[in-house]
Amino acid sequence: MTDWGALAAERLGRIAACSEPGPGVTRLPFTPEHRAALAEIRGWMEAAGLTPTLDAAGTLIGRREGDGPGTFYMGSHQDSVRHGGAYDGIMGVALACLAVQNLAETGRTLPFAVEVLAFADEEGVRFPTALIGPRALAGRFDPDVLTLEDRAGTTLWTAMECFDLDPDGIGALARDPEQAVGYLEAHIEQGPVLEQSGEALGVVTAICGIERHAVAFYGETGHAGTLPMKSRADALVGAADLISLAHHLGREEADLRVTVGQLDIAPNVVNAVPNEARLTLEIRSPDDAQREAAGQLLTRKAHEIAARWGLSLDMRKTYRQTAQPCDPDMRSGLTDAVMAAGGAGVELASGATHDASAMADLCPIAMLFLRCRGGVSHVPDEFASPADMGLAVEAMAHFLANHRPT
Repeated sequence: MTDWGALAAERLGRIAACSEPGPGVTRLPFTPEHRAALAEIRGWMEAAGLTPTLDAAGTLIGRREGDGPGTFYMGSHQDSVRHGGAYDGIMGVALACLAVQNLAETGRTLPFAVEVLAFADEEGVRFPTALIGPRALAGRFDPDVLTLEDRAGTTLWTAMECFDLDPDGIGALARDPEQAVGYLEAHIEQGPVLEQSGEALGVVTAICGIERHAVAFYGETGHAGTLPMKSRADALVGAADLISLAHHLGREEADLRVTVGQLDIAPNVVNAVPNEARLTLEIRSPDDAQREAAGQLLTRKAHEIAARWGLSLDMRKTYRQTAQPCDPDMRSGLTDAVMAAGGAGVELASGATHDASAMADLCPIAMLFLRCRGGVSHVPDEFASPADMGLAVEAMAHFLANHRPT
């Protein structure tokens, strides 16, 4: 009997070598490392009885025909961040192939075709765009991104052509939603919840919505030794008050994540009062109403803080992405599958964006999370155990064998 977890670990260890030199895994899209990874993934697909083809967006697609109409999709992304780990994204491709191989070895057929998708670019590291493959399948690809450049000045168009792809063909990749049964993505959690709960697998409820704000407080600079405290208009004090408020708001509300990731001050010298403080404010939640309410509250409080300290304020919303709920029927079926594999069916939201968020524009989605050691990701120490990956393969195969779309 096949040890699915051990086979997954062996494959992931081998494909991790498809990387630029240096710590961890660095595999960017449309590079020699990407090409080497595709050769490995083709082997996985063929071992599962899937027929591999490469589409115009660089997605490697492995297809197995079914007994009826429609196509069910599984997969994730092959690319990594710089000096990342061996599991983020690529594990979802490996487990999807193994789930189909599990069905083949046990003689189970499906009433729909299955396609395993290895997307080229989810991370957005090489080019300032992401989710190229799933957006193309969902009919949401923006051709303007083909003019974007990487660090070396190479456009996305040129990089794809050098990878033997035809960017002109991307627009024709859109699939028919009426024939799209669903999409399932397995992924490491990238957080500590499953490990802390003692569970190997978790069923995702929704992919969090995101909004970002650019905030700037303006005051007056002066000599740190001669300007009295009560006479100051210290921009950094205003920023500090908002940062503290945002942090406590995130701690008080379940599923809300509030982060200040960037802070710049001027004149930024040891003996001068800051007259300018610029910061970013990011809010995430699986509930759009909660996210929007938090954004409105923090905007109102920022104006109150500015008035309190005699500052002026510029605050602008720079980005908004709505939450993507996972399909209730697929969630229920995936929970049953996890429990059949010995899990408790723990549910949790995804705070990170995934390929599934773009595939949701095409079809119903579900996500299966695997615990990762220490809750860490995007680092060389990223790790999921063979035992947990084996359980995931069993759960995914069980889900596929029993899924009957309504």
